[in-house]
Amino acid sequence: MKKEIKVHNKSDRPDNIVRRENEIIEKCLSIERELPKFMKDFFIFLKNNVLPMTRLSYLSDIKFFCQYLIKETDLTNTKELTDISREDFNRIDSRDVNRFIGDFCSRYQIEKGDAVYIFENQNRSLARKQSSLSVLFKYLYRDKILDKNITDGFNPIKLPKAGSREIKRLDDYEVKRMIDAVSKGIGLTDKEKEYWEKTKLRDTAIIILFVTYGLRLYELQQLNITSFNFIRGEFKIYRKRGKEVVMPLNKSVEKVIKDYIEQERPLTDELSHENKDALFLSLQKKRMTERAIRILVKKYTSVALGTVRDLGYSPHKLRATAATSLIEQGNSIYDVQNLLDHENIITTQLYAAHKKNAKRELVKNFEWLDEFE
Repeated sequence: MKKEIKVHNKSDRPDNIVRRENEIIEKCLSIERELPKFMKDFFIFLKNNVLPMTRLSYLSDIKFFCQYLIKETDLTNTKELTDISREDFNRIDSRDVNRFIGDFCSRYQIEKGDAVYIFENQNRSLARKQSSLSVLFKYLYRDKILDKNITDGFNPIKLPKAGSREIKRLDDYEVKRMIDAVSKGIGLTDKEKEYWEKTKLRDTAIIILFVTYGLRLYELQQLNITSFNFIRGEFKIYRKRGKEVVMPLNKSVEKVIKDYIEQERPLTDELSHENKDALFLSLQKKRMTERAIRILVKKYTSVALGTVRDLGYSPHKLRATAATSLIEQGNSIYDVQNLLDHENIITTQLYAAHKKNAKRELVKNFEWLDEFE
């Protein structure tokens, strides 16, 4: 029987923030227990040098590579990941990693139950996997576990230049259409409206928060009732590296949050201890999951885009929507960078350089036929 995990929290961070970080760390520890024993010092290195989510990504990529070694190569004779030896790793050269990244990872299949899932990775995903292995092999060489540094032989992966891809986001008129969908039920099916009647104030608050502040998904999902101070006109979020940030409330956001809390959110007495402070709750009276919020956003953005539900946008596209809209209204890119917590101003500049209708505006008054002049 799995024991309940209780938080003994002596910090000033909310219990749910501490609990979320602990869940990530537990996933890391679980993967580490599956991986080769000679990597133990590398695990300590990751623990002390990278964020928990980055650590989890590295470990997941390394586990996938070790599974590949067992199932797809003759570089090891073992059947268990934990039994892969340093001698096995010393037999690996750059050619083996290049085949893993360039050939196997670009398209592979995984059987789950009665289904076979086909996975395809583009260069950006391949580069991340290669980076994880590069960090591993460099560390093992530096720690004298490996005899040679094979990372110099890794094939370069060409990534799209910054700004070369069109930024996917909603235009202002599409945002208005999305708000009509979430606040009035316009564009929803009869079945969706039955569910919407019970959650429309909650869903409206979620959408308005996303398009106003460009919050990351986990930042919104972890919001609490006590995150908001309506007297001071502000609310608190926790960003990467546990950074606490105070955000100002505008009138629209204050209204939709208050409407949801006062008119639709279940009473605190009806909630379990763990969910009493959670802001956005499911119909089961539990904190909404990131997956549930992602599905919700895809539904309402698909209405705005006039497409099927599966082709709706992710919450990250609403982050792009907020960034681009703020810049197009004439706000400083440095102020927008601060609001969205971009580590590099170049990221914000991409939104400043991107104007979806720039080409249309450019040629609109550049007519050669007399009838259109």
